[in-house]
Amino acid sequence: MGMWELVVVFIVGLVVLGPERLPVAIRTVSRWVKTAKAMANSVKAEVSEELRVNELHENLKKAEQQGLKDLSPDLQHSVSELQQAAQSVTHSYKKNQSQATNNQATGDSK
Repeated sequence: MGMWELVVVFIVGLVVLGPERLPVAIRTVSRWVKTAKAMANSVKAEVSEELRVNELHENLKKAEQQGLKDLSPDLQHSVSELQQAAQSVTHSYKKNQSQATNNQATGDSK
């Protein structure tokens, strides 16, 4: 929308809603627009992450087909990222499991 279209919308809104209800209507519409933008950004981020994960899986399949030998730098990077992610998940799982075991041994319960 251009400047003149906004002026026309504002004048029509002022005539239809009146000066008392126009600010409330503007706030409501701006909240809707912000919510819609936030939802669009959220969906965009989720799709981007899914595409990244899909690409990593494809690279891992290529690496497995090549026997994890003589990989291109992109495939090596993808494999190392996946290995780091697997190690962090395993590490946090072991840490949580050992804390649960310690809590059971000492009789603490949450």
